Amino acid sequence: MKTWFYLNKQNQRKEVREDELAPLANSGEIAPGTMTWTEGQDGWKPASETLTALFTDEGGAAPPPLPAGLVQGPNPGQKCHEVDYELFGDDMQIVEVELDPGETVIAEAGAMNYLEEDISFQAKMGDGSTANEGVMGKLLSVGKRALTGESIFMTHFTHQGGSGKRRVSFAAPFPGKIIPVDLNQIGGSIVCQKDSFLCAAFGTKVSIAFNKKLGTGFFGGEGFIMQKLEGDGMAFMHAGGTVIKRELKGETLRVDTGCLVALSPGIDYGIERAGNLKSMFFGGEGMFLATLRGTGTVWLQSLPFSRMADRIVKSAPSAGGSRQGEGSVLGALGGLLDGDN
Repeated sequence: MKTWFYLNKQNQRKEVREDELAPLANSGEIAPGTMTWTEGQDGWKPASETLTALFTDEGGAAPPPLPAGLVQGPNPGQKCHEVDYELFGDDMQIVEVELDPGETVIAEAGAMNYLEEDISFQAKMGDGSTANEGVMGKLLSVGKRALTGESIFMTHFTHQGGSGKRRVSFAAPFPGKIIPVDLNQIGGSIVCQKDSFLCAAFGTKVSIAFNKKLGTGFFGGEGFIMQKLEGDGMAFMHAGGTVIKRELKGETLRVDTGCLVALSPGIDYGIERAGNLKSMFFGGEGMFLATLRGTGTVWLQSLPFSRMADRIVKSAPSAGGSRQGEGSVLGALGGLLDGDN
C-alpha cells in the first residue's frame, strides 16, 4: 500500500498509509491546502491537487505561490530544509546529517566523509538559497566566496529516494570541534571566520561580511572579510582545539585575535592595544587584542589553525627544527647520527 507524507498545522512532517487519508481529511487534519508528497511525485504539492478524491465537495484551491527568494523546501513555511544530525568523536569530529526524501544539505568542497544509498551529490556554483538566480547573480556570489579563499563550488547532497531516512557525514579538515548552530534561535544570521564553515541545511545563504573598521581589519586577526551565514535552519562550523561558548549580556570580553570563531547579531567586534609598549612587544600575546561588546553569543577556539601550523613549521627540520625533539638527550649529536646535519 502506498505511503504518503504531509505537513500538519505545526509544519511537522507526518507519514501515513493511503487508507488513513480519508479519516484525516474528515477530521480536518488534512485540508485542501495541506502540502503532501508520495513516491514518484515531483516535489511537495497541496492536497487539493494530489488527493482530489478527498475534496470533491469542498473544491479547495491551491495555496498562493511563495514570496520571491523563498526556497521551495519540504516545509513551505520555512526557508531552510529541516535536518537532524549527530556528532561523533571528540577532537577530530564527524557530523552525520540525516535527510528525509527531498531534503538537501550543502557543504564545502571536499568535506564529505561518507554517504548512504539514495543520496546523490552535485557540485554547484553558489549555495542555492536564492530561487531562479541568474548567471550574473551566481558569478557575483562565487566571486565573493573567492575573496574568502574558499572554493567557488559548493556540493549539494540530496536524498533522492522515495522513503526512509538516509545519512551523509562531514569531517573537519584539522583537529578541533564541530559547532552546530540553529540560526533560527540566534536571530537568523551569524558571522564567522572565513574558513570555519563546514556544511548547512539547504536554503542557508553563505556570503561575506566586510569589517568596516580600518584598524580591526588590519590588526583584528580575521582581516576585512569574514563569512556570514543567514537562514532559519542548522549550520555547522569547525574550530581548532577546544571550543568555548560565551553569552555576553552587555559586558566586554577581550580575546586573542586568532581565537575568535564566530559571533551572533548584537555583538560589536573591535580591537584595542595589548597594554603598554613592553607588554605589546615582549608579552607574547601580540600587539592587539580583539574586543567583543554587546548582548549575544560568541564562540572561541583554544588552538587557531594558524598557531598550530606555525609550530609545525618551526619544528620541521627544513626550518631548523629537529626530529629528535626539544628534550632529546642526544641533541645535536642525534642530528649527526640520523643525517640531519
